[in-house]
Amino acid sequence: MNSNKDKSKDKKEEEKLWLILILSVVLIVLIAGLLIFYMNNKEKEEENTLSYTDLIKELSYGNIEKIEMTVGSTTLKVKQKDVEEEKSAIIPNTESFMELVQQKVAEGNEIELIQKPKSLLSQIPSFIISFLPTAIMLALFIMIFKMQGLGEKGKVYDDTERKTKVKFDDVAGLDEEKEELVEIVEFLKKPEKFVKMGAKIPKGVLLYGKPGTGKTLIAKAIAGEADVPFISMSGSEFIEMFAGLGASRVRKLFEKARKLAPCIVFIDEIDAIGSRRTSNSGAETENNQTLNQLLVEMDGFSSEETIIVLAATNRPEMLDKALLRPGRFDRQITIPTPDLNGRLDILKIHSKDKRIAEDVNLESIAEDTAGFTGAELANILNEAAIIATKRKHEDIERDDIEEAVKKVTVGLEKRARVISEKDKKLTAYHEAGHAVVSKYLPTQTDVKEVSIIPRGVAGGYTMYKSDEDKYYISKTEMKEKLVALLGGRAAEKLVLDDISTGASNDIEVATQVARDMVTKYGMSDKLGPIDFQGKEPYEMQLFGENIGDKIGQEVKELIDNAYEEAQELLKEHRDKLDKIAETLLQKEKINEEDFKKFFE
Repeated sequence: MNSNKDKSKDKKEEEKLWLILILSVVLIVLIAGLLIFYMNNKEKEEENTLSYTDLIKELSYGNIEKIEMTVGSTTLKVKQKDVEEEKSAIIPNTESFMELVQQKVAEGNEIELIQKPKSLLSQIPSFIISFLPTAIMLALFIMIFKMQGLGEKGKVYDDTERKTKVKFDDVAGLDEEKEELVEIVEFLKKPEKFVKMGAKIPKGVLLYGKPGTGKTLIAKAIAGEADVPFISMSGSEFIEMFAGLGASRVRKLFEKARKLAPCIVFIDEIDAIGSRRTSNSGAETENNQTLNQLLVEMDGFSSEETIIVLAATNRPEMLDKALLRPGRFDRQITIPTPDLNGRLDILKIHSKDKRIAEDVNLESIAEDTAGFTGAELANILNEAAIIATKRKHEDIERDDIEEAVKKVTVGLEKRARVISEKDKKLTAYHEAGHAVVSKYLPTQTDVKEVSIIPRGVAGGYTMYKSDEDKYYISKTEMKEKLVALLGGRAAEKLVLDDISTGASNDIEVATQVARDMVTKYGMSDKLGPIDFQGKEPYEMQLFGENIGDKIGQEVKELIDNAYEEAQELLKEHRDKLDKIAETLLQKEKINEEDFKKFFE
């Protein structure tokens, strides 16, 4: 509900900005239109204008019978004898001209002189011309003011809306992390208890982990449990095009926090302003100033001010070391992807408001989604609900969830795509190659489904069961992973005596795995357990002049050996490869049970 209110506020602000922009444009267009209209009229008037010299001549000849002028204006209308149209004339000096007219009247010339008061309408063009630059500058200033957001920043959930309703019960899969964060709640609820013992309240807690693991959610849960105000702001909101605005926003944010203390300040994606400081040039100067101000503000808390800064990032390695020292972010908590029990708890929470069929086993889904984050699991159930609605099911069935998993992980199924028989055969043998090779590799997981129906950018796919959480991967497993990845390319070469671009993604992944084995995990027999990844050129020279060549040779050797092993396995089990490919050409899809029958 709070997020909806924030969104509606943001929407109103955006609508106000657009309204100002539209009104500014309309105003400028109207002013331009009036000016054009005025100039056109002026041009027409110039065509029917009598010069001052001719006017004096006509007066001296007695040919002027009527003069009409406006007070304060040097432009007048003149009616000549025997001429129907009135003409306009501009006089340089009103007083001297009036003396000349009076003299002509005294000499006996009949001249009708009409003097009109100054009208407001006649002053509009000159007023518009003088006001136009001011109006444009004012419109630009309002636009910049709104775009830069010089006003209050940071979404605050106050007594009516600031105290979040999220509790620890709403956060699943992070039991150990919640236990550590319970202390933060205690600090906020009863700070005096810790102060009495001589303990200092933590100033900051850094939450880091993969996107979608629940960093923002757990931050809201801390505020909800402690029942204190929660000020939320994104790191990117501090960054502006004008120097000094980022630092100004940091000051305003902490001024607001001091007024609301005890409270929580949450900065999402802190790496946007907290990355390592570099040379003071260009845009980096602004980022450095913003970070320096944040460091100063976090140091400026007094013991009486119960303000805790929570920050979230996906890239902790990017942060400046000054942010991570004790006294700033005292605690750094990793938010991991959930394990089996965590995934089950997350699925239970997100299935509460959905109609799940009785035969759906959430434990089985949790087993099949190893490595998925909480956000991905929520997305799968939401996609399953959409699929079930489209299929006109009364409840969300197991098939709907499985289709949702495929849609999220592989992509949308494209049955309407027309594929030639040659491409179908190539895809069938490619996917059969992956499946057969994986079957005979002990460390690889069981095949769940093989399909030659295009999904996303893939022409076909081979899905594997992931029924366990792995925290470490052995060298043997990584080598066999390479063999499985190259099984598709090996099958193409073996059966069709040709290769295609269909294996491009397999090769990309295999090359990355082989490179990591050599440079990151130290799994090279020749180079030994050394970390080469991310080293500068001068650091690489410590290992020898041709170390780059040696690394490349090791990576190539791993890929070549895996490719040869894949080919040998397929030659040995060519009958299985042909049968599975033929079945794929007929049925387009093979499930886990049917796949196992080929090997019984």
